[in-house]
Amino acid sequence: QVQLVESGGGLVQAGGSLRLSCAASGRAFGSYTMGWFRQAPGKEREFVAAINKSGRNTYYTDSVKGRFTISRDNAKNTVYLQMNRVKPEDTAVYCCAAAARMGQYDYWGQGTQVTVSS
Repeated sequence: QVQLVESGGGLVQAGGSLRLSCAASGRAFGSYTMGWFRQAPGKEREFVAAINKSGRNTYYTDSVKGRFTISRDNAKNTVYLQMNRVKPEDTAVYCCAAAARMGQYDYWGQGTQVTVSS
């Protein structure tokens, strides 16, 4: 029903910046809370950031506060994750997800690899 496609991942030097995009199919993008998650090798998938339906409220895990910014453009059916001052610990596969209800992410993208070198 809803397809999510991430882009913008790649290799970046520690301290640099990267911008991830997640394009959603369908015409009901504004009905979903959108989130970013990441999973590093050998680690459990963790929540990174989320933004509510209107874009007025955002949420971040402590490790990325002040460095990452989530935003959305409902007219373009796209959510972004601006990653600044990246660290090697940020290396992971990043996925976007859509939730119709609080905490219930029903749709997931395929993921994009982010590798931070030092």
